Amino acid sequence: MALGLTPDARAALVLGEMTLDEKIAMVHGAEWEHNIWVNGGAKPVPTEMVSGAAGYVPGVKRLGVPAIQMVDAALGVTRGGYAGRYSTVLPSAISGAAGWDARMSYEYGALVGRELKDAGFNMSLGGGVNLDREPRNGRNFEYKGEDPILAGTLVGAEIRGLQAQGVIGDIKHFAANDQETLRTSVNVVIDERSMRETELLAFEIGIRDARPSAVMCSYNKVNGPWACDSPHLLTDVLKKDFGFEGFVLSDWKATHSTAVAANAGLDMEMPDGGHFGAPLKAAVEGGTVPAARLDDMVRRILRAEFTAGLFDHAAAPRVTDVFAGLAFAQRAAEQGTVLLKNDGGLLPLQPAKLRSVVLIGGHADVGVLAGGGSALVDPPGGSAVPTPTPRSPVYDPSSPLLALWERMPGVDVRYVSGDDPAAAAVAARAADLAIVFGVQPSREDTDLTSLALPDGQDALIAAVAAANPHTVVVLETGGAATMPWVAKTPAILEIWYPGIRGAEALAQVLLGKVNPAGKLPITFPRSEADLPRPVLTSLTDKSPVVTYNEGLRIGYKWYEAEGKTPLFPFGHGLSYTHFTYSGLHVDPRGASVAFDVRNAGKVDGAEISQVYVSLPADAGEPPKRLVAWAKTQLAAGETKHVELPIDPLYLSIFDVAAKRWRTVGGKYVFRVGGSSADTPLNATATLAAK
Repeated sequence: MALGLTPDARAALVLGEMTLDEKIAMVHGAEWEHNIWVNGGAKPVPTEMVSGAAGYVPGVKRLGVPAIQMVDAALGVTRGGYAGRYSTVLPSAISGAAGWDARMSYEYGALVGRELKDAGFNMSLGGGVNLDREPRNGRNFEYKGEDPILAGTLVGAEIRGLQAQGVIGDIKHFAANDQETLRTSVNVVIDERSMRETELLAFEIGIRDARPSAVMCSYNKVNGPWACDSPHLLTDVLKKDFGFEGFVLSDWKATHSTAVAANAGLDMEMPDGGHFGAPLKAAVEGGTVPAARLDDMVRRILRAEFTAGLFDHAAAPRVTDVFAGLAFAQRAAEQGTVLLKNDGGLLPLQPAKLRSVVLIGGHADVGVLAGGGSALVDPPGGSAVPTPTPRSPVYDPSSPLLALWERMPGVDVRYVSGDDPAAAAVAARAADLAIVFGVQPSREDTDLTSLALPDGQDALIAAVAAANPHTVVVLETGGAATMPWVAKTPAILEIWYPGIRGAEALAQVLLGKVNPAGKLPITFPRSEADLPRPVLTSLTDKSPVVTYNEGLRIGYKWYEAEGKTPLFPFGHGLSYTHFTYSGLHVDPRGASVAFDVRNAGKVDGAEISQVYVSLPADAGEPPKRLVAWAKTQLAAGETKHVELPIDPLYLSIFDVAAKRWRTVGGKYVFRVGGSSADTPLNATATLAAK
């Protein structure tokens, strides 16, 4: 159909041939979905619907309009178990963010896109970029950390990779859906400037870099209106200021009205047509929703389908390349591993000097922890640990015990459950080395009650460390955790939820076959008392409100502004070598920075160099902000010159009165180093206001 035309022109041609009923059918999901998942299959499944689809929008057969087959795909393609279908279980999104590597993010998205297409789907419901403003958020493992520039850059690269495979990409949850507690009722209150410079900036960067075809609006209210009813968010900011050309769909059952939502800028209701089915048709016929608005809704959806090539390339499901997925999953998990502490060079392990190693806790004999909820990718063969209820934690079948046993011939490698701390301490005392696993399950629809490891694990770790001074702690968490035992444990590794090859990746890092290079994309606080909101909003509140009084000071910006020293700072991550910096040069216009980084150790490694800028006092900003970074591979003793461009947007503030980004005139201090708390180089540039 008119192959030489643009997606916009082709969409206009199809739109001109559609009836009112056909248009209405395209702007909401088919009602089967809600009944299948909630009411046990009260309505039949359409024959063309792909098994396991999370959302389904029928096509228009007489015009050749394809159906939209949606699936959750934040960490890989979900719901494969419904059809006996395999998909790669990838490391969590926060693990990907810990790699600080846009190229890896692109590959991550490309793999998801390929496997999504292999399974017969044509739209991803991934792309989460809500910031880690609330460290207890149950979905932080699906997101990309606390910094908007890092998160936005990485999600943009991921969506580019995904959409390059010929599927529709999505970015979510728009906006301020930063906790799961009361997510369907809470009103998030935040001033406009803070919103634009924090979470909305992450969306702006992701949309600018990737041009995703879809944005999902969130459950919560934002400064009064529901996010999916907000003309300010959906039209003024998203479609006008960001220039978003795709369509906005609601989160599942997050549509609250018909005319208000449609006129605000919502283009598609999911999962059914309670508001955008018959009620929308009546509203269009009655004039409360202009016919032109409905046409715009449909045009945006058609445009997305043409842009993805859905009209031109029929779905052709095929067997997924399992081995390619496994190889990438392991490489991604290795790059996302963060070495938090390594006193005395306890790591990497030296098998020739070890007779016995005991692994303790975390079900490390059979698997690694996964995050729960809609992002959960069904592990092959099911959970490695029995799941007595649908909400029980799932463990991917990747055994740290087996992975280390295979790589340490001649060493007695054993496992103890850790259910009895005293028995675990006895086993630790008898071994040359103890590796204790701390797990922190998290999932969609609920938040952590505490950042402490649950079920007495802190006491277990303390007992093991007291029994054996050669103790390594391996953390499998969805975000930050407190560590009352930190001073007594010489080595700590954060592996997040590492996916289907997590144990193999861990073993490679522990043994030094891979030199860890990951850096924290979040701050680890010493205690919840140090958070902007030490206590979560109560579930008993009748009209719940969360006020983000910290405003611009999110994550590391909060701790520095408040003079609080975190447990581990944003950007922190050690290596089996060490790096030095020198020769910083800043372009007088602030357009770029250049410096030298040297591997001053004896083994090859990679350093993620970070550039922060302190704005003039008149800007009213936090002490500093991340503006650029680079991952540099260096042989032992090697020095490389690094040059990085600085996006002018990242040196700007949002002027609410003028409704634009602007540069404040004055002195800008550029700081370079290995973390937000370690910036040995600094230089200034004086920039003109503009």
